[in-house]
Amino acid sequence: MPADSFYSLQDKVAIITGAARGIGAAIAERLLRAGARVVFADIDEREAQRTVAELEAGGKRSLVVAVDVTQRVQTEAMARQVVERFGTIDILVNNAGIAGPNKPLVEVSEEEWDGVCDINLKGVFLCCQAVLPVMLKNRYGRIVNIASIAGKEGNPNLTPYSATKAGVICLTKALAKEVCTQGIYVNCLTPAVIETPILKQVTQQQIDYMTSRIPMGRVGKPAEVAALVHFLASDDCSFTNGACVDISGGRATY
Repeated sequence: MPADSFYSLQDKVAIITGAARGIGAAIAERLLRAGARVVFADIDEREAQRTVAELEAGGKRSLVVAVDVTQRVQTEAMARQVVERFGTIDILVNNAGIAGPNKPLVEVSEEEWDGVCDINLKGVFLCCQAVLPVMLKNRYGRIVNIASIAGKEGNPNLTPYSATKAGVICLTKALAKEVCTQGIYVNCLTPAVIETPILKQVTQQQIDYMTSRIPMGRVGKPAEVAALVHFLASDDCSFTNGACVDISGGRATY
């Protein structure tokens, strides 16, 4: 295989949720560089448009779709819009998520709990359901879900976040077993703390606690996450399925 074709995504169509900023924007940049046509799916349409303007002048290989991943009607409309523009859907990266309340569980309201579950877990479910009919018809697809090390170990004062990310891990494993014989591979990543705007949603004390658990002594970078997503979204990912891939600077204990 020629060196320039390693991990090529030439003309693949990739939907990335939460692509306006942070990890999502880094993934979008990486996949664009690999030749993919990229859908910036985000509730913040203006910021997504700004990101596209920075990453791809003219936006010929990019499409911005305003979508609330908690609403089935919107995720289904997103899938239809992508097929109308690009003809198919090859890759889905479920990246959209929120940290949620940063406080003891006893102080978490039902509304706060539901809000985190809707975005972090239900959103993954709805987006997978929206794209799977296309992937099943094509007998081809790559789905990459962004979970968290918190979903394996649990972070105090981030119980709703931790619980939903554990759900994403198990959704990944269950779905992978359902569709792997039909050309669709489903995997997830479990990052530790990554330097993104989501850190503004938690206290400095919480950030210090999470960073102190990382043996490498630093937070991760969005580009480092994007590199792993790139492999899992490529044809070179041919026997990795239902995997939970850590990117934690050594924090992971299992």
